[in-house]
Amino acid sequence: MNLFKQKVTYYYDEEFGTFNYSTTHPMKPLRVAITDDLVGHYGLKQYMNCIVRCINLVDEDVLTQFHSEEYINLIKIITPENKCQHEDQLYRFNFMEDCPVLDRLFDFCLCQTSGSVGAACVIADQKSNIAINWSGGLHHAKQSEASGFCYVNDCVLGILELLKTYQRVLYIDIDIHHGDGVEEAFYLTDRVMTCSFHKFKEYFPGTGHIDDIGHDKGKYYAVNFPLNEGLNDDSIQLIFKPVIDSIMENFRPDVVMLQGGTDSLSGDRLGCFNLSIKGHGSCTEYLKKFNVPIIMVGGGGYTLRNVPRCWTYETSLALNVPIPDNIPDESDYKIYFGPEYKLHLPISNMEEQNSKEYLEKNISQRIQNKFEPGCAQIDHYAIGKESRQKIDYQELFSSYNDKREEMQLEQNQDQQE
Repeated sequence: MNLFKQKVTYYYDEEFGTFNYSTTHPMKPLRVAITDDLVGHYGLKQYMNCIVRCINLVDEDVLTQFHSEEYINLIKIITPENKCQHEDQLYRFNFMEDCPVLDRLFDFCLCQTSGSVGAACVIADQKSNIAINWSGGLHHAKQSEASGFCYVNDCVLGILELLKTYQRVLYIDIDIHHGDGVEEAFYLTDRVMTCSFHKFKEYFPGTGHIDDIGHDKGKYYAVNFPLNEGLNDDSIQLIFKPVIDSIMENFRPDVVMLQGGTDSLSGDRLGCFNLSIKGHGSCTEYLKKFNVPIIMVGGGGYTLRNVPRCWTYETSLALNVPIPDNIPDESDYKIYFGPEYKLHLPISNMEEQNSKEYLEKNISQRIQNKFEPGCAQIDHYAIGKESRQKIDYQELFSSYNDKREEMQLEQNQDQQE
């Protein structure tokens, strides 16, 4: 039986929206639940292979392929109730105001990471051309450190799974913040190229200088494009296309992971770029032209009503299925999108502080860095199917089908009432 009837696979765990950093914290996992609601009510799920839960894919052994055992052990046991007993470890592993101790923190990390590792497996098994996990993309987490609202780096773990099958992986980051955790993890290898377009100068995390290009075998395999405030649609298209063209031509990746943080959108609560949703989505559209498998993950995004707009639109781009501008009346979260109730909104009048001369100079510097397709063999991540995650796809799709039947029964009961 062919369970994968579509070219796009979509992951969402309904538990994810129930997690909460705090009432005042800008990171809201609810944004992923709202995205899923919009994706469903726009009718996009019928065009995708939908997986609602694959948490059994990830356990402590998977997490410690990158993170230290001591760090993961703390995440397993720490709770808001017992955190006072672990103050030294919390300080050591950077559990500060940005990264508070969540209730069910370990489960949160499993939910977020299983989607990215599962996406990597789906791509590696050639079940789909595109795999989507909007709950992923938490790119700041380090080997033994929580950072920037991120605890476990699902991007790194997903890439490590890909490296068991593929020789070369390209990671692209269009979050307004530099993808420092992913770059640091692969800074010394030529099998993973990281490419980040981000705000620089007096902005978290403070890394991603244009001269940070990798080291040792990884020299020239880290690409950074530092930017100023006000980046608009014209500018992102001006820089994204030639940089990605150069990488695709020279590095020739087998697979791409696109981190689509939406804090680069106009009006983001923490951001200072000025991209429209269509401008943000233009990166996805352009990547698809290369016909290379893509994993699409989430990331930042702190204006709650705009994150689902963007990720729903980009889901439609992945599918080549146009969707109307009006927010569906059936959406359980329609109130969040008022008073316009539209998918696309105008951008602000923020000044573009990236001159054409500045952008073209940086483009030239990026393209001048010469690199060859990676051929290094990393012992710990040696290519080999025997080390791959084993997935019971029948079980995964049975879970989704059961859930879909439950939803249909509920809808029928509501209509009868």
